[in-house]
Amino acid sequence: MAAEACSNACQAVKLAAVAALGDADSVAKEVALELHYGARQAEGQVSLARDLAQRLPSTFEVMRRGVLDPYRASKVADQTSVLTDEQAREVDARVAGKITTRDATSVRRLVNRTVARVDPDGYTRRCEERKRSRSVQLCHEDEGMATLYAYLPAEIAATIYGRVDRVARGLRSRGEERTLDELRADVFSDLCLGVAGEVERPRGEVFVYLDFLTWTGLRNEPAELAGHGPIPAQLAREIAANATIRRVITDPMTGTPIEVGRHRYRPPIATKELVQVRDRECRVPGCHRPVQACDLDHVEPWAQGGGTDSANLCGLCRRDHRLKDEPGWHHHMTATGTLEITSPAGRTYRSEPEPLTNAA
Repeated sequence: MAAEACSNACQAVKLAAVAALGDADSVAKEVALELHYGARQAEGQVSLARDLAQRLPSTFEVMRRGVLDPYRASKVADQTSVLTDEQAREVDARVAGKITTRDATSVRRLVNRTVARVDPDGYTRRCEERKRSRSVQLCHEDEGMATLYAYLPAEIAATIYGRVDRVARGLRSRGEERTLDELRADVFSDLCLGVAGEVERPRGEVFVYLDFLTWTGLRNEPAELAGHGPIPAQLAREIAANATIRRVITDPMTGTPIEVGRHRYRPPIATKELVQVRDRECRVPGCHRPVQACDLDHVEPWAQGGGTDSANLCGLCRRDHRLKDEPGWHHHMTATGTLEITSPAGRTYRSEPEPLTNAA
């Protein structure tokens, strides 16, 4: 760990030296020659160095302390590239103290969420511009295969994938020999071509989180699409009424769920739903598997007296669920809902779901 911190600090020194060279076009060429980089890699280094030195001073300082690597720092720079210098510095000040213990995907999502709050009008405009770029493309590959790309609004893509995944898993449970990836591909093809399947096709389930004041139109805080990240308030209100989307209304102060939209009557929120709404993804740090595709695991094993309730259940993807049972791994849920994972090396890692209204 000390070696990694030293490496991060050295990288910060190198980036500071690159930033000191200025913005001339020739700087990237000089960096490429000196560091034996390709042209694009050198241009990326110059851009990152300039952003850290001029627009993201707090993130740069965290790098200098050795607790942030250049790759995660680049996620801050990438997500703030659309902002003015003043807006970028505001985002930088809000997130710098929260990114050192996050993986790169979590850093990107946190910064993106903060960008949406700092520049809500710009974020909405950029979302609309992206939506106008939606497309489907076909790329022919070798040996009888091809790749079909679909660039879609996040809520539509998530719903499609959720439906495909659920049908595929239903087929697998019937003893199919095809892998889950093969099943997804076949189900996707059947749905597109209108081929009738043997399994009832369940509705894909996707959660959108928005606070009560935003849901009622009294304010326009960005909402969050589970597994994706922030979306504009108006879009959230529109898709929350969609029959394929489950809306989760949260307390505007704490971010905790206070209502889960339903399409049929049920008793108060079932334990499974409550855990899914709370966790959103696999609870192991660095794993972003949507909780709907995860197992609900008893943190304290049921056979050892662990309860089947939200205080003792958490979402774990199948791989992490199996890993938990390997020798040397220990999971513990605190009274506040923080999952503590101790590895065979004796290191403890903590995971707690973030409320939608995190003040990032």
